[in-house]
Amino acid sequence: MSADQIAAEALRLPEQERASLVSRLLRSLPPVVLDDDEGVAEALRRDAELDADPAQAMTLREIDSHIQQRKKS
Repeated sequence: MSADQIAAEALRLPEQERASLVSRLLRSLPPVVLDDDEGVAEALRRDAELDADPAQAMTLREIDSHIQQRKKS
């Protein structure tokens, strides 16, 4: 059976069974995040900045406000 055929059959399952299947499939895969990934490096850099200066942190309300301001621009 091809992956397309399996996917077609899986899509016929009820939502809960599909969610369970997805979870099982994801757990079967190796981690994909690599140390040399630029996104991970950036996240680690920003995390270190926040550890060094917690005053840089923003509340969720502040983040929402910035997003709303950008939408208006």
